[in-house]
Amino acid sequence: MVLVACGPFTPSDGVAFEPLSDLLEVVTRDRPDVCILFGPFLDAKHEQVESCQLLGSFSDVFRLCLRTIIEGTRSAGSQLVLVPSLRDVSHDFVYPQPPFPFPDLPKEDRARVLLVPEPCTLDID
Repeated sequence: MVLVACGPFTPSDGVAFEPLSDLLEVVTRDRPDVCILFGPFLDAKHEQVESCQLLGSFSDVFRLCLRTIIEGTRSAGSQLVLVPSLRDVSHDFVYPQPPFPFPDLPKEDRARVLLVPEPCTLDID
């Protein structure tokens, strides 16, 4: 089973990532073999981002989002594919986009988390 979802993963009135939490519950419940998530993860067009009302830096909030996704899918054992968007505020908005840099990726997740460029070609099974 392949689960595909596209951001943004925040409601328009806040950056609490409730839609992302709901998605992670679905991943935990359904345990897909592959979970492909397209950005934006922290949308440059979000009202709080545009007005600089976040409590942390863009990169801190983005890293927290990625950590939440990775830890939230760990128990399901799903292969996780993260694809950037031109609207990701903490990433290069050039095309083609390089994959997300995430040097803090835990060792136990390196085999199942794939950070890919945009565009990319995926070969599943």
